[in-house]
Amino acid sequence: MNGENRPILLVEDDQNDVFFIQYAFEVAGITNPLQVVVDGQQAIDHLAGTGKYSDRVQFPFPCMVLLDLKLPVKMGIDVLKWIHQQPALANLLVLILTSSSNLEDIDEAYRLGARSYLVKPLSVEKRLSMARLIKEYWLELNQFPIPPAPPGNSPPSGSPD
Repeated sequence: MNGENRPILLVEDDQNDVFFIQYAFEVAGITNPLQVVVDGQQAIDHLAGTGKYSDRVQFPFPCMVLLDLKLPVKMGIDVLKWIHQQPALANLLVLILTSSSNLEDIDEAYRLGARSYLVKPLSVEKRLSMARLIKEYWLELNQFPIPPAPPGNSPPSGSPD
């Protein structure tokens, strides 16, 4: 099973980065809808299906999460910690997409279950290359597990605090 037609959740607070990622995905031919949230708490709410994200028709569960680390409200590492504590989300594909090349951030992200750690490219050409590689490897070649099915109006387990 691949991630075809399932949305990708982009957790990014910088609107310029959102624009460039959307553009790169469009040019690369990624047809998965991109759902954007701007802080870590919104990411947790979206994944848990709580609050305004409880409508899974409007906000379907993503096949992949692109997660920035430097976020308002809750940091990306806090989102990863929350995901890591949810047994129902053990197979969720989380790729870090951040400007931080800090070795401690990289180590912590992988320790908490990130599948890849990408530093945001500065040039348009490199962003397009990254988008093409995400499409080819993660969306076409990669085999996806059965999508997690967290309950509609409550977190998979624990609290999204």
